[in-house]
Amino acid sequence: MQVLETNRLIVRHLTTEDAPFIVELLNDAAFLHFIGDKGVRTLADAQQYIIDGPIESYARLGFGSYLVELKDSHTPIGMCGLIKREQLADVDIGFAFLPDYRNNGYATEAATAVRDYGLKTLGLPRIAAITNPDNVGSIRLVEKLGLVYKRMIRLTPESPEIRLYESE
Repeated sequence: MQVLETNRLIVRHLTTEDAPFIVELLNDAAFLHFIGDKGVRTLADAQQYIIDGPIESYARLGFGSYLVELKDSHTPIGMCGLIKREQLADVDIGFAFLPDYRNNGYATEAATAVRDYGLKTLGLPRIAAITNPDNVGSIRLVEKLGLVYKRMIRLTPESPEIRLYESE
């Protein structure tokens, strides 16, 4: 199901048919380094990841992580969406794109549309974001979205510190 359309992109629900793309994205070196290893190695792993994560979130909350694809070719290039984590008061925006599609403005285009969708259409009071402290690209994008650095946090006692941003 399509959620949003921008000048160059379509943002839509993930389905189990997107498993090959999910295997590729979640095993990208930058994803593993900055976001973490989700243990997705096979198509079956990816299908389960989609069912247990995005599809469950769409059903329970009405939003989740979305697939971002090029409008002209329907080529999947990344994910961008809204995530509700128990550890955070606000819904946060998350994004990840394949290397060939970074630094082309696609992440900014998708994240701006998703941010606006969350605030205006879903009526969320605020949007948050979390980033690895050395992920310069994500920090730059989050700041472009108008989110402001608040403090360092840990999602779990054993996890590394990350930067928390919030919309005003």
